[in-house]
Amino acid sequence: MGWKNISTIVEGRLFLGTLEAAKSPRVLSERRITHIVSVGTEPIPADNPASGIRQLRVPIEDVDYADLLIHLPRVCHFIHSGIGEDGSVLVHCVQGLSRSAAVVAAYLMYAQQISSTAAINAVRQAREQVWINPGFQEQLVLFELCKYNPHPNDGIYKKWKQKIQQHIQ
Repeated sequence: MGWKNISTIVEGRLFLGTLEAAKSPRVLSERRITHIVSVGTEPIPADNPASGIRQLRVPIEDVDYADLLIHLPRVCHFIHSGIGEDGSVLVHCVQGLSRSAAVVAAYLMYAQQISSTAAINAVRQAREQVWINPGFQEQLVLFELCKYNPHPNDGIYKKWKQKIQQHIQ
């Protein structure tokens, strides 16, 4: 099986893909994409409000110490809202392997109240090439421990953030 630009996570509602998928008018229209979560800084056509697609950008790099955790509640609410409005959501990063896969796993954890392991396995079943970096895997475990709502004053989040700060200094 070859690598795909886009994979279905929830039939007709939630998709995981690449930067190329997010740039493709055909991919977006065929799947009736109404919402896009862009995990990274690369520009896409949905950056233009005239596109009619609602977009949420999480400007982080695919490195173990990037703080994805603090963004997860906002992203989960955005995806949940898009699906709840009878829309379809594409979550993408450059290759659709790590950052965006971690975000989709977090959403599954939030929406289905499942463990990080179960969520990662569900994402891998839909998109076998997924390879979430170890730092993001750790953050998914912390997301569960924070009861899907990490915030700057949360003890678990603060302790993890201090550990990361010490590591990168």
